[in-house]
Amino acid sequence: MRPPGRCDQRFTFAYIFAAAEAGTDNAFALILPEVNADMMQTFLDEMAKTIPETDHVALFLDQAGWHGASALRVPECFTLVPLPPYSPELNYVERIWEYLKERYLSLRLHDDYDAIEEAIAAAWQKLLAETGRLTSLSWLPWARETPATATSQNL
Repeated sequence: MRPPGRCDQRFTFAYIFAAAEAGTDNAFALILPEVNADMMQTFLDEMAKTIPETDHVALFLDQAGWHGASALRVPECFTLVPLPPYSPELNYVERIWEYLKERYLSLRLHDDYDAIEEAIAAAWQKLLAETGRLTSLSWLPWARETPATATSQNL
């Protein structure tokens, strides 16, 4: 049963695209206005700028259509690895979304898109400031040797 809370009938969304290195506090995120292949391309391009030239990253993704769109030009530093369908328990970024929603983002009303974006950015910064929090949220036995995972979340 959903807890009682405020209900907003407006339809303004912001989406957080993020990747977290399994079992570490290393993460990258962008707040974007839509979820589609163009936004995924923006995410990949921006994240690629943070990857050292000598590194290669496996990005584990759920099966959202924009994650594996044929129009994506995947930077050479990434290999996209789809997780099995209907398996959110394998995607440790889902635990990060739940943490952010439970502590900072649920049951709140915001005036406009800019306010939503500011709330998401503040929540992400609070998460990053908690030393060891991402490490604990992103640790799963199967992911111990896995470089990164990524998903997007409608907030």
